Amino acid sequence: MTHASALGLDPVAYAPHALHGEGCAWVEKNCYVDPWIEVLHALHLDPMALMPFTVAVDFEGDQWTFFKPPHHDLAVLYGVDVQELNVWRPLVRHVEEHVGQGKLVLTEADAWFLPDAKGTDYGRQHTKTTIVIETIDTEACTLGYFHNAGYHALEGADFAGVLRTDPSPDPAVLPLFAELAHLDRLRRLPSATLAERSVQLLRGHLARRPSSNPVERFKRRFVADLEEIGPEGLAQYHVYAFATLRQCGASFELASLYLTWLDDARGDRELTGAAKAFDDISTTAKALILKGARAVTTRKAADFAPMLDRMQESWQAAMELLESRFGAARAAAE
Repeated sequence: MTHASALGLDPVAYAPHALHGEGCAWVEKNCYVDPWIEVLHALHLDPMALMPFTVAVDFEGDQWTFFKPPHHDLAVLYGVDVQELNVWRPLVRHVEEHVGQGKLVLTEADAWFLPDAKGTDYGRQHTKTTIVIETIDTEACTLGYFHNAGYHALEGADFAGVLRTDPSPDPAVLPLFAELAHLDRLRRLPSATLAERSVQLLRGHLARRPSSNPVERFKRRFVADLEEIGPEGLAQYHVYAFATLRQCGASFELASLYLTWLDDARGDRELTGAAKAFDDISTTAKALILKGARAVTTRKAADFAPMLDRMQESWQAAMELLESRFGAARAAAE
């Protein structure tokens, strides 16, 4: 089999989900959650139900949580089963076989070879990212893949680069990490049932939220980090900002949009306050990226305390509201 396609998608006709629309503060979130949003969208499943895990993101010390949808949640909501792919032979052979069986293959990839990253990494720098392969043609050397905010195609040298089809690969280079997504047990739940299952997941993620305010901990670290990074220049600052403010801001934007979706699904507005608080964290984080960049560029001191204080207060307010609605005591009463 030289050509295989799990979903039969056309990259020219494909329209991304609204979560990747220009109206979002963070059009691209991170390289793992973004393709899952588009995979579910392509399967005519609602990715909004998957977002409860965002309420548990934390400041890890030198970065914010690189947030990823749990495989358990994908199975509970949609019947999608994700397993690790043991790459014991050339990756191209695995992709050809499993996509031919109607599965999707998630794999690490070098953004140097991804045309959708034109203007950033494509042909410029080697950066690890994640793609979801949906179509492969080994004779034409083409791939159809989900990456970042959409569905794309690549060919030729990029095909060889992504799948490492060099007949004499360097034995010192480790195999790429990859996963399989089984789609044979998909379920499309009624909207009310989907929302209720999502709420149950929300309760669980809320229970494992950070034990202390993560913004307060980040606030103590941020200024010191900028002083250390400043002499290294703007390029290093952007790497730092991706690991910190972007992950913080993007995750809480998703949390805000999720709570609005949940209110709509349940026909009430009791989560509006928490949604607004999370949105405030998101928009402030984006403003902080720009203010931090100016401080690094000009090497002038800046006062970040008011913005960080606001983010800290917003996190606390949102969690208190969610705890009052979905916390352990309320769950027991219900």
